[in-house]
Amino acid sequence: FGDRAEERMQKIEGRDAELERLAKEIENVRAQMNRAGEALRTRRTKAAPKLSEKIRRNLRDLGFRQSEFEANLSALDEPRPNGFDLVELLFSPNPGEPLKPLRAIASSGEISRLMLAIKSALAAHDAIPLLVFDEIDTNVGGEIAHAVGAKMQTLGRDHQVVCITHLPQVAATASSHFVVTKDVTRGRTFSNLREVTGKARQEEIARMLGGKSDSALKHATALLKQT
Repeated sequence: FGDRAEERMQKIEGRDAELERLAKEIENVRAQMNRAGEALRTRRTKAAPKLSEKIRRNLRDLGFRQSEFEANLSALDEPRPNGFDLVELLFSPNPGEPLKPLRAIASSGEISRLMLAIKSALAAHDAIPLLVFDEIDTNVGGEIAHAVGAKMQTLGRDHQVVCITHLPQVAATASSHFVVTKDVTRGRTFSNLREVTGKARQEEIARMLGGKSDSALKHATALLKQT
């Protein structure tokens, strides 16, 4: 009993010294955190305008001719795991509309094209292996459709890109082309997925263009050759 009591007494007597040591350690860690936070803030402040401009250029290519985009930084009261700043991406698709956070954008088509613009700007630094774009062709056609397809093809060099599209200009740029069909069997509807290659793909691109006429088939062949 005496040995245990003495051990406990030593711990109690050494508590103040331990608390002082821990306080100094906390102070050192906080100083390191502040230096790292300020360094990250400096890098973000320099990078934000450059990133915003890259994304604005991509947006113009994708049909948002008069859109605005801004990577906004605002200081936080307390540090968080991602730093001392709240980083918010703001977007306005049309002139006269205020910049809004991405979460406030209602159109899935707008979001898909906006994400394509962002991912294209970040392609060299983005480690996300799989990107899925849905309804990216909403209110898009002609020249813009070609631009959408070209940007996704470029993005696909370093990422796996999956795109659900009704645009032949976009479908023609893919390395693999799958068709979804619905069939009714014994009163039930089933969705089927099949890959098309060679002549079957040419015919599917022609169908997407509006039919299987000679002109549509020639146009389909030209689209596939361009990619």
